[in-house]
Amino acid sequence: MATVIKIRKGLDINLKGKAPEVLTEAVESDSYAIVPDHYTGITPKVAVRQGDRVKAGSVLMTDKRFPEIRFVSPVSGEVAAVRRGEKRKVLSIEVKPDGEAEYESFPVKALSSMSGAEIRELLLQAGMWPYIKQRPYDRVAAPDATPRDIFVSAFNSAPLAPDFDFIARDETDAFQAGLDALAALTPGKVYAGIKKGAAIRPQHVEVVELDGPHPAGNVGVMINHIRPVNRGEVVWTLNAADVLFIGRLMRKGVVDFSRLTALTGSEMTVRGYAKVISGCTVQSLTKGKIMPGDRHVRLISGNVLTGTKVEPSDWLGAYDNQITAIPEGDEADEFLGWGMPGFGKYSVSRTYPAWLTGRGKEYVIDARIRGGRRAMIMSNEYDRVFPMDILPEYLLRAIIAFDIEKMENLGIYEVAPEDFALCEFVDTSKIELQRIVRHGLDLLYREMN
Repeated sequence: MATVIKIRKGLDINLKGKAPEVLTEAVESDSYAIVPDHYTGITPKVAVRQGDRVKAGSVLMTDKRFPEIRFVSPVSGEVAAVRRGEKRKVLSIEVKPDGEAEYESFPVKALSSMSGAEIRELLLQAGMWPYIKQRPYDRVAAPDATPRDIFVSAFNSAPLAPDFDFIARDETDAFQAGLDALAALTPGKVYAGIKKGAAIRPQHVEVVELDGPHPAGNVGVMINHIRPVNRGEVVWTLNAADVLFIGRLMRKGVVDFSRLTALTGSEMTVRGYAKVISGCTVQSLTKGKIMPGDRHVRLISGNVLTGTKVEPSDWLGAYDNQITAIPEGDEADEFLGWGMPGFGKYSVSRTYPAWLTGRGKEYVIDARIRGGRRAMIMSNEYDRVFPMDILPEYLLRAIIAFDIEKMENLGIYEVAPEDFALCEFVDTSKIELQRIVRHGLDLLYREMN
């Protein structure tokens, strides 16, 4: 019998541009890249030079603090560039594919005959470790730690999010193999969160049915409702789509970073799911698929709440399986602005009458802030969309003041920036709450370590 978590607080933003469950034409990229900034908490050390030949699974860089954490090439080919910025910061390591699809092989045995130490070493050697995050601090997991529990969410409730049932419809065995491998890494439990009524129901783990508006699918909601994180405890978290990478490794002995990526958004003319390899260029996904015309378009790697603004020359985020295209809004010129009736405009507070048309209405929302920034936090505004047993307003104030004792008492150890994305969306004061939480977690990590 599955555990059921039903939340009422939250908000579903019904945007135009959801991806239908169809596969688009195959996507090939002229280059692939590892971008250190995609991985929180990593200090990169480059292991290759320009011109080196690599296979899929060959090491491109490691972490300076934990050299056993490897970042591997997603394809076989030639190292085209190691790009650096100010103070020689590593910006990206680019690989030009050769089309040969050569793989590094890794020794695998039947899962039942492998110990937890052997599985841990295999994941480190094959470059799977960066996909495992830890809480507290929401960063790449420390390989020398043992997690109390592991939480996996197979329900993405964010706006226009891809459907994991469709993504993994032909790979249920790989998903199960990945979960079985993770179960060997913890003395506790592996919790797999699924959408209520989901077709894919994993075995040998604690299944949690998630129901309600966004952020029902956030792994933070699972942690908070099942077993919160206290000081001194560590839990690991993963996206279900990344568990497929681990499952393929356990079954085939090679790294396969292919993923189905949803093409979404009102400005996307061709919507659906494209099969790509992680690290591909944004241009390879969006070329010829953006709404023609003079209107400026914002491309987002991920969803509109937590994703990253990208250019066509950038690369798909390491953890992302969604590209979103929405209007930028910088050329909009509205007569009287908010003073007009606003028919067809979206409003959380029902300022505009569009909500009378019903819940099924789809909205086109651009990237404008729509209001001036104010140096204040509005009382009780976040509580309406924050379903965790945490006081978000007081926690944010404690983070800003960097009051460690209050931060601990208010639940800093179990949250991540994504848990505050909706609060940021509804915030009248336009405060960058996710950035505040990220900064607070980084400072706390340095203080505690």
